[in-house]
Amino acid sequence: MSAHAASEGLARRVRWAIHDGLVLTHRNLLRYVRIPPLLVFATIQPVMFVLLFRYVFGGNIANLPPGAHAYVDYLMPGILVQTAIFGATQTGIGLAEDLNVGIIDRFRSLPTARSAVLAGRTTADLVRNLFVVLLMTAVGYLVGFRFQDGAIRATLAIGLAVLVGFAFSWVSATIGLAIKNLESVQAASFIWIFPLTFASSAFVPIEGMPSWLQVFARNNPVTIWANTLRGFTLGSRYIAYVNETIGGLVLKSGVWIGLIFAIFVPLSIRLYRRT
Repeated sequence: MSAHAASEGLARRVRWAIHDGLVLTHRNLLRYVRIPPLLVFATIQPVMFVLLFRYVFGGNIANLPPGAHAYVDYLMPGILVQTAIFGATQTGIGLAEDLNVGIIDRFRSLPTARSAVLAGRTTADLVRNLFVVLLMTAVGYLVGFRFQDGAIRATLAIGLAVLVGFAFSWVSATIGLAIKNLESVQAASFIWIFPLTFASSAFVPIEGMPSWLQVFARNNPVTIWANTLRGFTLGSRYIAYVNETIGGLVLKSGVWIGLIFAIFVPLSIRLYRRT
């Protein structure tokens, strides 16, 4: 009887946490409805990256890998990964803002699950990232990008990009809760993101980089994610070019994402409890 009661109590707490998380997800999403510039400016930067790289650098990129008929075919998978990672920085910025205006203190005074604040914030940013990634895909289509390996793999590519963004939302949450100051969180979020994304195969093949940088770029998770997306979008010729299999790329991508979750989810929860 006591075991049954304990099981019922655990189930009730889980339902309570899920309900509270969904309520706070709704609250965070409503901000984009009530303050449209938040969503507008979140989409302007990725669109600018697509257009600038497509038209400024696209004509100067030679020796494209097999499967890429034009530079935009090579570019868009990297842009989708970059967009998801950049978008994830809003998680830490939003948490730092809530901390500074006292909203999180109000949540603490209410009978809500402790996990709901972080779950609500990261889930809302997951939804926003999905919207932005879909928008970037549409922009890519307008400038010549095409999925070349069918609808299922196209869906998997978009899903992987969004999952990468969700993982980095927990990294960003950790930064926001650790630093707390809004301006410092914004600066800290981009200091490490720029070298991580640009020192990778996201925008150019790594063969043209200095040999010492190629070592880092080949083992950079952004390279692995970008190559996996290209495996989904460009097909088997590109996979053979990077001397991989689609299964191997998916496995490596999953390991990196799982590692990020394993480190930063408990770390962010611990920091939130101490805040």
